[in-house]
Amino acid sequence: MLSFPKGFVWGAATAAYQIEGAPAEDGKGPSIWDTFTHRPGVIADGTNGDVACDHYHRWPEDVALMRALNLDAYRFSIAWTRIQPNGRGPANPAGLDFYSRLVDALLEAGITPYVTLYHWDLPQALEDEGGWLRRGIVDDYQVYADLVTRALGDRVKHWATFNEPWVFTWSGYALGEDAPGLKLGARGALAATHHALLAHGITLPLIRANVSDAVAGIVLDLNHVEPASDHPEDVAAARRWDGCQNRWYLDPLFKCHYPEDMLKLYGSAAPDVLPGDLDQICAPLDFLGVNFYRRSVVAAGTDLPPIDMQRHSPAGEYTEMGWEVSPNGLYDILKGVSDSYHPQAMYVTENGAAFADVVTPDGAVHDERRAHYLRKHFAQARQALSDGVPLKGYFVWSLLDNFEWACGFEKRFGVIYTDYATQRRIIKDSGHYLAQMAAS
Repeated sequence: MLSFPKGFVWGAATAAYQIEGAPAEDGKGPSIWDTFTHRPGVIADGTNGDVACDHYHRWPEDVALMRALNLDAYRFSIAWTRIQPNGRGPANPAGLDFYSRLVDALLEAGITPYVTLYHWDLPQALEDEGGWLRRGIVDDYQVYADLVTRALGDRVKHWATFNEPWVFTWSGYALGEDAPGLKLGARGALAATHHALLAHGITLPLIRANVSDAVAGIVLDLNHVEPASDHPEDVAAARRWDGCQNRWYLDPLFKCHYPEDMLKLYGSAAPDVLPGDLDQICAPLDFLGVNFYRRSVVAAGTDLPPIDMQRHSPAGEYTEMGWEVSPNGLYDILKGVSDSYHPQAMYVTENGAAFADVVTPDGAVHDERRAHYLRKHFAQARQALSDGVPLKGYFVWSLLDNFEWACGFEKRFGVIYTDYATQRRIIKDSGHYLAQMAAS
């Protein structure tokens, strides 16, 4: 069994839209994912998150399962439209009460809540006005964050402003693969990104004002990037992809500027940056959350203009998502970010794998590949810690099999199996392994 320092946090993570269901209950308004998933042809299996894991009604059972897994912490997100159904206005008491009861139950179970304020589910009413393309969204987000942190900040001390801004800006506004489904190219993604980063930076002082002993940060999805060959064109493409995926977020957060090579590449598509914006974006972070699922092996190509890259798939093991199993990549990104940007604390806020799980006649789920995946990644995290990375905790994605965005219910990431027809939960072998790690 791997050995981690005393106080190292073991947890699991979820997102509101992926597990809660109850899309219109107790005053909740529609989000862009409520709208997007009901458009024909956009979700692989034609499903939606209207029920998902029914966590809105089954959360006591889910907290009991977390306790059975010996978790120190649970990372979850707030659905903005449960708090402000139309994205503005006073708080909806029923929405706040749901999260308040969840927080109380977690604390009673000895589980520390780690709250993400925004995990992609923008109120549809705000999207109708331009969503993250509109600079005024920064003010709307601040008001929302103020309501939530005032209501829960007496008990919740760990806050992330955003989850994976690359995904919801590029996949949502440039490529149209995720909500809101717009295909505006790099210009749309970069405008949305700038406004999200600005909202993040402006909101950090507000969180600290509302929450005594606040620990506030942001969560990025980061790839370790390698060129597919030593050919100059591939090396240059890998550098561009690293700039798009990693440095475009890390540089303004830690160095108060966007990377010069990427500004030159994006040209007129680059966002409008007003005086003082970058000073606000690089407000000091208490932690950086890193979501890691794969490395990127990149060659020159025509994908994602003007990045003009193409992913290569080296020989090896791959998950059901088609993502390479690359534990060394986790070490490389943790060590690389630590050495280059010097965050005072880091967490692995998501890491996990989708495999085709089945319930065996004994009523169990023997997901040996996922348990092996986690074991290898935990070992790389331990090595990073030994090599000076200020790693404070590790959240497995995901607590439950759930609605996997544009893949619908086809991909299972959970350490707990969800039978979607009956909502029965079964702790998988990987969950039992996680429980052993957390207990030790």
